Amino acid sequence: MKTKKKPGFSLIEVLVGLFLVAVAVLGLAQLFLLAVANNHKADRVSTATNLAQQQVEWLRSLTSDELAFVAGQTVEDLDEVIDLNLDGTNDYRRITTVDVADFVFQARVFVYSAEKLGIPDPEALLADPDQHRPRAFLSTIITR
Repeated sequence: MKTKKKPGFSLIEVLVGLFLVAVAVLGLAQLFLLAVANNHKADRVSTATNLAQQQVEWLRSLTSDELAFVAGQTVEDLDEVIDLNLDGTNDYRRITTVDVADFVFQARVFVYSAEKLGIPDPEALLADPDQHRPRAFLSTIITR
């Protein structure tokens, strides 16, 4: 006596289907994690650029005498640690340099991520920009 085959899926077909769905979902999960990481990096660069721009705007608001005073300060004096959200964790390090020649001031602002807080000498950060890549760098000329 012949048995009639019932319509449906065999166990192997179900397992192959589940495997294909799992591979597709894992690929999408990796893509999602990569997008989140890139968004986080872009947010940090955007914030660092904003901090550098704020410093440049502050320098542009100064008078000639005030700019000369800032230009006379050392790099250590113009090395700031910034805690953006006031949670007790330092987020960025901003180093400003101002050079003057004939009432023309060249201001340079470097903003580093919190990982660079462990380097005590700001001159070491400025000396090797390839190794200690700043998150943001702005340079401007201010005349008075």
